Amino acid sequence: MKSDLKRDLEFDKASLEIDGAVAILRMNDPDVLNALSPDMVKGLSQALDGLAASDVKPRCLILTGSGRAFSAGANLQGRGGNGLNKPGGAGTALETVFHPLIRKLRDLPYPVVTAVNGVAAGAGMSVALMGDLILCARSAYFLQAFRRIGLVPDCGSTWLLPRLVGRARAIELSLLGERLPAETALAWGLVNRVYDDGDLMGEALRLARDLAKGPTVALAMIRRLYWESPENSFEQQIDLERRSQRAAAATGDSREGITAFLEKREAKFLGA
Repeated sequence: MKSDLKRDLEFDKASLEIDGAVAILRMNDPDVLNALSPDMVKGLSQALDGLAASDVKPRCLILTGSGRAFSAGANLQGRGGNGLNKPGGAGTALETVFHPLIRKLRDLPYPVVTAVNGVAAGAGMSVALMGDLILCARSAYFLQAFRRIGLVPDCGSTWLLPRLVGRARAIELSLLGERLPAETALAWGLVNRVYDDGDLMGEALRLARDLAKGPTVALAMIRRLYWESPENSFEQQIDLERRSQRAAAATGDSREGITAFLEKREAKFLGA
């Protein structure tokens, strides 16, 4: 995939649209509320791999769902319920299917905006929480659905949730399996912004375009700093900051940003 990234691309149960410097990746199986099947996860991964291999690099990614849902969680109807009905099958599916996608989202070299346009349940909630900025439609809600089928939270939920909303709220969501409306999620600090349903994608695009105009190399470093921060000691973190700052200061974008500041004009970052 070279300079043809300006056209829309279809993958298995996933679609990729290029809007200037913004890539819009959609889970695309609306008949089952974008439930995550192995085929869909493979399609999402292939789309991300295609972006990485392309000559034309996006500078921000929007991840959302087609139709009226973000994702209802793992697809229990496809391919024997994703192996969940077999001894050890759930763990195998996680390691071979779901975890590689979660890791790819974590390691992307540009910001990720998740636009939660409806229910985000189970593994779908975990995917939604992978966004650096999480935007919600007002009618959207989150659901830790695992306890309803006798399973435990996965795809990073037990790492992400306590760090976003604290242990008490994280364990409440997981043990009770109650819906968390978008407005409550905003009040809890789980998401960044809530919009009227009809405004969600327009606002997500506006925000993503603003990020895409920014110093992408530095933004990628910022992502890494915050991903690594929870596991680092204070000394380890300030050392990582020092090394990251040295690398950021050597970029053309840093030189442009400082020059623009001194010349009292808007910076024109090139992501270099």
